[in-house]
Amino acid sequence: MALPDVSAAEDRLATEGVLIRKPIAPEKSLLTQWTEANFSSFWASEVEVAFSQSPVSCFIAQKEGKPIGFACYETTSKSYFGPTGVLEQYRGSGIGKVLLVKALQALKERGYVYGIIGGVGPAAYYQKAVGAVIIDGSEQSIYNHLLKKNG
Repeated sequence: MALPDVSAAEDRLATEGVLIRKPIAPEKSLLTQWTEANFSSFWASEVEVAFSQSPVSCFIAQKEGKPIGFACYETTSKSYFGPTGVLEQYRGSGIGKVLLVKALQALKERGYVYGIIGGVGPAAYYQKAVGAVIIDGSEQSIYNHLLKKNG
């Protein structure tokens, strides 16, 4: 299945002051700290891994020079999409879908035929956005043995 064309949505977001792009090295600390503050330390670690790759394996959405969303790919495992997150007040605006498609397109440009959405969460969203399908038996994933904080 071909990825949907999100260029019109990206253009619309740009007119609303939302820029979607790849971050650059000087933004690593800012984006990592922002991700931890707004989402989780696990996701912040994956953002760090994204910056260790060249080119950076992450896209960000920003407004007024500040991050409002992000999407990483190939940080946890080969051909994996995620983590991804958009600040709550911007959800439903199309930012998440543009980030998703751009990340999946980047995986395709790396030569992958399929992208795997790790720890899928809202499966119906991904099914509608890009025609994702659930892989039988995938509930046993690489995330099952994550270290937990004490207390």
